[in-house]
Amino acid sequence: MTSKIGLKHIHAIAPYVGGRPISEVAREYGLDENKIVKLASNENPLGMPKSAQEAMLKAAGDLGRYPDSNGFELKNVLSASLGVPSDWITLGNGSNDILELAARAVAQAGDEVIFSKHAFAVYPLATQAVGAKAVEVAATSSYGHDLPAMLAALKSAGDKAKLVFVANPNNPTGSYLTAKEIEDFLVALPSHVVVVLDEAYNEYLTPEQRYDAIAWVKRFPNMILSRSFSKAYGLAGLRIGYGVAQPHLTDLLNRIRQPFNVNSLAQAAAIAAFQDKAFLQKGFELNCAGYEQLTKAFDQLGLRYLPSAGNFVLVKVGDDDQAGARMNLALLKRGIIVRPVGNYGLPQWLRISIGLPEENAAFIDALKAILASE
Repeated sequence: MTSKIGLKHIHAIAPYVGGRPISEVAREYGLDENKIVKLASNENPLGMPKSAQEAMLKAAGDLGRYPDSNGFELKNVLSASLGVPSDWITLGNGSNDILELAARAVAQAGDEVIFSKHAFAVYPLATQAVGAKAVEVAATSSYGHDLPAMLAALKSAGDKAKLVFVANPNNPTGSYLTAKEIEDFLVALPSHVVVVLDEAYNEYLTPEQRYDAIAWVKRFPNMILSRSFSKAYGLAGLRIGYGVAQPHLTDLLNRIRQPFNVNSLAQAAAIAAFQDKAFLQKGFELNCAGYEQLTKAFDQLGLRYLPSAGNFVLVKVGDDDQAGARMNLALLKRGIIVRPVGNYGLPQWLRISIGLPEENAAFIDALKAILASE
């Protein structure tokens, strides 16, 4: 009886699985929580900025009241910095919320949603949740987005194509698209197709890599820019992100957005974190140093890794399809949590979040010991 309950396309969804919590790994392997290193979820190793902690504690005094459903103060801060009207901004329960709202707003059964192979797992999940057809386009030889192939796929779909997801930098591969590549894609995109440019890791781009995505939002009425406070701003536990688009699109998103989808503490912390430029710069510099620390070790160990523009590195740990799972288990037993990516079609690889210098060192030492014992 119960097997007949629920829609068929919902039953077909494989639930998203996040990085394993420290407490869970400690229980399973009998380890001391304080000695476990988590490099699995692309979190900011600096944690939440002090400015955001103070703002959050101040806001905690008024938790008996509902949050501002419109996010007036946060939208004003974002509006002033980004140079767009506040009604171009949609707040989300993490940027993940923006991705799902976009799918719900423009796609339904019979429609097609396009994204790249090895791209963020939420893209197919959001597509399946609305009953649309997920069209996964093969990645480039360097595991990045093949924008010409994606454009060909959506043109082939014709009027059925409603949405395309583009991540830059891409998770989990760390691949980066240049401004020219993205702009050429936007110019060629049919006007009836909405594009979500997912920039959850935008703040980790080097000055040479950065571009003005807001200018594209102003130019292309079928574009939604999605950004997050979970990574560089250190607010992963508060779940807050935002989208930027022209008013006709933000109106659609707000019609289906849950009331009070961003809580009071998250809004207060985001206002403070967004304006804390010193914290953002410190995190950027730490990430650059950590990237060098990890990749230098991979070079010494003769391990292949992909160049990354995010706060993580994808490294190949073997040639057989059990290599990633095997190495992940060996690291877990040593108290090191990383991210296996077999669900992304990359079973030989592990994604390593960049941590504090001592956390990176603990991972490197464990990796060396495991490889030496094989």
